[in-house]
Amino acid sequence: MAEIAIIMGSKSDLISLKGAFETLNSFGVEYTARVLSAHRTPDAAAEFAKNAEHNGYRVILCAAGMAAHLGGVIAAHTILPVIGIPMACEPFHGLDALLSMVQMPPGIPVATVTAGKAGAKNAALLAISILALGNPELGAKLKEFRAAQQRKVEEADASLQKEIAKLSE
Repeated sequence: MAEIAIIMGSKSDLISLKGAFETLNSFGVEYTARVLSAHRTPDAAAEFAKNAEHNGYRVILCAAGMAAHLGGVIAAHTILPVIGIPMACEPFHGLDALLSMVQMPPGIPVATVTAGKAGAKNAALLAISILALGNPELGAKLKEFRAAQQRKVEEADASLQKEIAKLSE
């Protein structure tokens, strides 16, 4: 059963969400993806959110650009954690979406990550962190992921030090 719902305001957001799908797949976390719009399908978006907890979801990721009200609309209709992913699009390259998401009124929080592709991966990792609170196996996978990231940086630094040493010779 899918524990994470990924909602995008437009199918054009799909390419930017690739990192979220890949990350969730690599951790073995099931998800559902839908296209729902805060403006063009408001009733369907609200209905999805109202039933999300009953349908087994534990975290909802919302990708939207421009006015980016999708995360707020979803959050207004559920107590589940909602993570907003601002989509980079014209004319403001995601700044408008970011500001829309981080300016939620008190009482209806939407966690927000960076815009675009990097944000999609970070949203997936944040959702995994939330799920890991009640899933020790998932928590162990997340710890290993973080350790692997650390090793990559350490290896890059060691390689850099060797290159610098050769330049000094």
